[in-house]
Amino acid sequence: MLRFISRHIFTGLITILPVIFTLYLFYWFIVSTESFLGDMIRLLLPNAQYWPGMGFLAGLSLVFFIGLLMHVYVVQRLFSKAEQLLYHTPLIKTIYRAFRDFFHFFSASKNNDFEQVVAVKLDNGMQLVGFITQQHSEQLPQGLNVEGSVLVYLPLSYMIGGYTILVPQRNITPLDMSMEEAMRFTLTAGIAGDNVK
Repeated sequence: MLRFISRHIFTGLITILPVIFTLYLFYWFIVSTESFLGDMIRLLLPNAQYWPGMGFLAGLSLVFFIGLLMHVYVVQRLFSKAEQLLYHTPLIKTIYRAFRDFFHFFSASKNNDFEQVVAVKLDNGMQLVGFITQQHSEQLPQGLNVEGSVLVYLPLSYMIGGYTILVPQRNITPLDMSMEEAMRFTLTAGIAGDNVK
């Protein structure tokens, strides 16, 4: 009886926690932008012209504008220089790099680095889902540039990280999955398999 109850509690948690975390992230963004930018807008506008939500809309506009600017070469270079300062500041560099790598891992540009979703066949018959990161052996470092081999990234389930392995071309099979579907599949250890499409 206790096992039956605990199993269903665990299933309930798995079901609602992603929803709660997603909603909380949106709530945090709305409240933070409304509080911070709303106060700034109130300083510029008379109270009669201010209405609730202006801070949030200003926050969305600011994020959108920053996204646009990051496609401009000069801004990219300036941001890169500023990042180098953060990377050389004690304590801050560790925290910043961890957050930067975490978000970069899930960004669209990062997924575009992957060339193909594949199944890697091991000698014992097992198969692992991975992503080809380098298909041309001549572009690999000396010692790894074995002709007929490709570089494959194997993500770990339920954590950020994975292994990069050199695999003979004959040991991989292309899979008909998008990068997003494959990433969700591997990171959730296949639990999201029924929702892949």
